[in-house]
Formats: sequence, structure tokens, C-alpha cells
Amino acid sequence: MMTKLDTRRKEILRAIIQSHIDLNVPIGSILITQRFPFKLSPATIRNTMARLEEMGYIKQPHRSAGRIPTEKGYRFYIDTLMEDQSLSVNSDLSRELSSRLGTINNDSKSLIREAARSLSLFSRYLAIATPPKIDDILVKRIKFIKYDRRKVLAVIISDEGVIKNRIIELDDIYSQKQLDEASDDLNTKFSDLTIRKVREEIAYQIYREKTVCNQLVANLLHFCKEIIPSDYDDFSLNSLSGTSNLPDFVNMKQVKAILRAIEDKRFMLKLLQQISDSKGTQVFVGMENIFPAMKELSMVVSTFSYRKHESGTVGIIGPTRMNYRELIPIVDHTAKALTHILSEA
Repeated sequence: MMTKLDTRRKEILRAIIQSHIDLNVPIGSILITQRFPFKLSPATIRNTMARLEEMGYIKQPHRSAGRIPTEKGYRFYIDTLMEDQSLSVNSDLSRELSSRLGTINNDSKSLIREAARSLSLFSRYLAIATPPKIDDILVKRIKFIKYDRRKVLAVIISDEGVIKNRIIELDDIYSQKQLDEASDDLNTKFSDLTIRKVREEIAYQIYREKTVCNQLVANLLHFCKEIIPSDYDDFSLNSLSGTSNLPDFVNMKQVKAILRAIEDKRFMLKLLQQISDSKGTQVFVGMENIFPAMKELSMVVSTFSYRKHESGTVGIIGPTRMNYRELIPIVDHTAKALTHILSEA
């Protein structure tokens, strides 16, 4: 437990982790005395390091080597960083980011993609962006347009525009007027509800459909249930320019596995589940539980808001030894900049 760490152990652990992030080599006691003004002997530092190793915060990669942080050690380091109110983003970077995002107007998807590209550029790692949750988007209108004899184009529309459209085929032939009347009936029930509430209402209406007088409305309810989108339909990794830097911290076998994972729907679902409940800025250390090839990777993500009910996430995936002190505020600032710009759209 972190409560067992006294001040000396905390300071030496932070020194080990920061040194490993800076140098990417196992850290020994002499190096610590050279880099930090602890006024402690190498022997005292070695004894402290041995205790930290026993507690699971650091480990020795091989005999006679220095120590490197474990996931538990990184978790301690990150948690103390997140509590540090002095974390701030470079002012020049902040201006450049605001300038990049400020050139895009009235197109939230392009704005989110540009935020991811900018993060990849600034961090030199993979950037990840999830659009506002589908479940939280407000439905403005459901429209049915006659396409052919029995074929109808069903369209679900939000403030942003079309969310989903699909050609459906009905059992009988209906006029556009009849389809409009059915649309009006459904819109009375569903307009200005979130996708989540629409899904719930459709399920309820189908359950009690015996009381629905209009057979067309009853049929369309069943089709709506099938075409209402879910959050899993609109998840994406963006700005993969960062992959050019992957060999800096993983081997080529891992690179190939990571790129395969990006195209794997199961990976997408696991990743979405991992970040879906996060609020503010979160750091996930070690991602082996999501995908084995990502054992030595971490993810920094932050949520941004769009209108009252909608929120998405933006962040980076990089090595566990990434410079969290620099990258946490960059990700946090990007999310806040997105929220600011989207709130004025």
C-alpha cells in the first residue's frame, strides 16, 4: 500500500522512475546520487531501493543491474503527479494547438480528428479519439422516405445531421403520405430524447404493440429497433502518423500486433469499455488485459464535452515509460480546448 511509503522512499521512488523515463536504462544508487541532491550515501539509497523492490514498486531486470519501475511503481508516480497542481502545458504548444483547432468550424468530427492528429504530432505516439457517445446524442427526427414499391429509406437525424440511414422493405405498399403520418407518430414519442432513451422507448412500445392501432407504425418500430446505432458502431482510432515512431519503444513484432489490433473489432470493444466510464483525465498503465501485445504500453485519455448530454475522449497510447509529467497536461489541455470550441459551435 502507498501509505507504507515514508517521505524518503517516496522521493527515491520518484527519482528512480523519472530517471528511467529520461534515460531508459536500469537505475542504480550511484546514478541517483549524481542526479538528485538527496545528501544520502549510495548504501542508504541501495537499502531503500531493496525495500521498494520488496514492496513491488521496482524490480531488477537481471542480476547486477539497477532497478526499473513496475506497473505498481508507475501507478504511484502517476497518482502523485495527478495530485500535483503545478502540472501545466507549454504555452507555445497551447497556442499552436488552439490555432490548429480554431481553423475548423461547424464540423465536430473533423475537429476531433484534428485534435487526435495534433496529439500524435506533439507526443510522437499513437493518438486515440472517440466521438461523443452515440447513446447520449439527442434524436431530432426519424424520417421514412418512399424508395420503391415496398422499399423505404429510414433516416435517424440529430442536431449534427444524419446518424444512421438504411433501406428497409415492408410487407405492404404504403404511400409517402402514410409514411409521413407514421413518422409524425414516432417523432411525437421520440423527438429530443437521447438514443439510449429512444432504444428503451422502442423496446417498451414493441412490448405493448398490441395496443398500437396503426400496423405501419408497429412494423416501423421493429425496423427502428434494428437500425438504432450503438456506441460500438462509431468508435475509431485516429491519427496513426504516430506509428512511425513505434519502433522507438517496441519491437517490430509488437508493431505488427498493434496495427492488427487497431483493425480488430474485439480490441475496439475492449478499449471502449476501458475508457467509457472515465471522467476527466485518466491514465491506464499496462494494457495487457486489453490486448497482449500492449503489455508495455500505457494510455492517457481525457474526456471532452459537447452539448449537455454528449461527451467523447481523446488521448494517446505510448510506452509505459512515457513522460507523464509532460504528456498528461497536453492530453488534458487538448480535451479542454475541444470542449471550449465545441461549446461555441
